[in-house]
Amino acid sequence: MGNCCPSFKSNDPPAPAAVTAASPPAPSFPNKSSPKSAPIGPVLGRPMDDVRATYSIGKELGRGQFGVTHLCTHKSTGEKLACKTIAKRKLINKEDIEDVRREVQIMYHLSGQPNIVELKGAYEDKQSVHLVMELCAGGELFDRIIAKGHYTERAAASLLRTIVQIVHTCHSMGVIHRDLKPENFLLLNKEEDAPLKATDFGLSVFFKEGEVFKDIVGSAYYIAPEVLKRKYGPQADIWSIGVMLYILLCGVPPFWAGNSSLRSLYINFLLYISVIYIEEVRHIDFTTDPWPNISSGAKDLVRKMLNSDPKQRITAFQVLNHPWIKEDGEAPDTPLDNAVLNRLKQFRAMNQFKKAALRVIAGCLSEEEIKGLKEMFKSMDTDNSGTITLDELKQGLSKQGTKLTEAEVKQLMEAVTLIQADADGNGTIDYDEFITATVHMNRMDREEHLYTAFQYFDKDNSGYITKEELEQALKEKGMYDGREIKDIISEADADNDGRINYSEFAAMMRKGNPDPNPKKRRDVVL
Repeated sequence: MGNCCPSFKSNDPPAPAAVTAASPPAPSFPNKSSPKSAPIGPVLGRPMDDVRATYSIGKELGRGQFGVTHLCTHKSTGEKLACKTIAKRKLINKEDIEDVRREVQIMYHLSGQPNIVELKGAYEDKQSVHLVMELCAGGELFDRIIAKGHYTERAAASLLRTIVQIVHTCHSMGVIHRDLKPENFLLLNKEEDAPLKATDFGLSVFFKEGEVFKDIVGSAYYIAPEVLKRKYGPQADIWSIGVMLYILLCGVPPFWAGNSSLRSLYINFLLYISVIYIEEVRHIDFTTDPWPNISSGAKDLVRKMLNSDPKQRITAFQVLNHPWIKEDGEAPDTPLDNAVLNRLKQFRAMNQFKKAALRVIAGCLSEEEIKGLKEMFKSMDTDNSGTITLDELKQGLSKQGTKLTEAEVKQLMEAVTLIQADADGNGTIDYDEFITATVHMNRMDREEHLYTAFQYFDKDNSGYITKEELEQALKEKGMYDGREIKDIISEADADNDGRINYSEFAAMMRKGNPDPNPKKRRDVVL
């Protein structure tokens, strides 16, 4: 399975406690933290807990260098998931431990992205670390392609578009994957139009603009030349996808067709890894079959993605605007998705009750859940003032490849005003405000977060939130805007008794928000 495949890496050094209440009965917590008396795990840095208390572990699905993935089933809901178990005895130094810790942080950071495998929870016991994530039962992408047989350039362009959109999302959120290869793209199910999911973030890192990495990581055939020169950034991911496009277009393994130019390229990669040949691939032979029958647009994109100079190599944003890959052959009329921008828009659309509850929940999140947002805040706070101005926010989004329309700039200004909890309305966002507004809504799935927020509003611990309690809580959070509290309560008060119980509160919080940038999302059709 993709999230267990072995990868090359050089050996050079390069939660809150559970809450209780008398009424209503406290919900069961599927991801409840271990008691405070439990020993602290050296990998995740929080109390150890037993994954088997929540999940039944089933058959093996895949095996890699560090981890073994099993089918697992949630004991209460019956949901089928995948559990990647990493033996702690294999984590022989602090770099290995940091890799696992960072993998968890990055997967939490990328939560909610439609084409990235969702991390449901991370557990640590005496022997292992367990990552429970959504199950991709459709298998590896290239296995599906092999089974389908012949496919067109149009199908290849559609597939590459989805893959590059995934990478663009990662880069826009300050993450380099560093191990992109066919095995790390899985299909969610066996349906014809199954969504494609990127997985295995074990070698991924957070990055800031201009940051240079030196450690050699990746999988041999797909590694960029600058990685072996120990001087690289996010453009290394584009090279890896370029190799995948090359494979898609002309049938290199797993479709080995005896193509001499590809054999030569493969040999060059092997020489790269043994550091015998450290020069770039200076010329790609498009004269041998099947290249004469492949369009000039496809070959132009291959050249630009496999440019040996990372500074001249095309970016993910530019790939998605290349004529060969554009959907229906026309430029998109809307900006590319940006996770931070979309989350700000979602926050803007919430009522004050939900905003205040999210602020409480944000305060309950662990370091591993907000590490990515913390890094993004620091990268946008260019003057290190501890706050982000509107201009810094616009510049940060622009660096991620997001071109804002005038309407979106206006929306951002409104969002900044709504995010602020301070009374002076100074036009800036501080760290806590940024985390609150950009944390993904999937945090609402965790019962302990929801119940902690409910208890904040339920001042007298009666099991209900009244009009007076809501008004008091909103004033405490600096979010009371004079609106009729009765109207806010009516949105959640399903039984019309004038107050909100826990079930009504949880339903309100989990209710989907309107898509801030509605458009049809096409999944891969092979």
